Amino acid sequence: MNRKTLAIALLIPFLVLTAYTIQQVGYIGIFDYQLHSPAGWQVIVDLVIACVLVLTWLIPEAKREGRNPWTWVVITVFAGSIGPLLYLVTSKSKRT
Repeated sequence: MNRKTLAIALLIPFLVLTAYTIQQVGYIGIFDYQLHSPAGWQVIVDLVIACVLVLTWLIPEAKREGRNPWTWVVITVFAGSIGPLLYLVTSKSKRT
């Protein structure tokens, strides 16, 4: 399975889950739920670390492909994993 196929397989159900979650608790509610305990803080910090690590790959990769990396940085900051997954799905690279 190549990266693009894997990204699509992950992105579609994750978008459905995200839409359902936002419909139930709102965008802010996703984060508010995590702020009430140290376990939630750990989840948020872990997500931030994972996204930063992914961006250290994504930014130079986007530049090599001639794509604006800041589009993907902004999406990742506001939507987490959806940014890198969309990047992979829309990539024209032969490596994906």
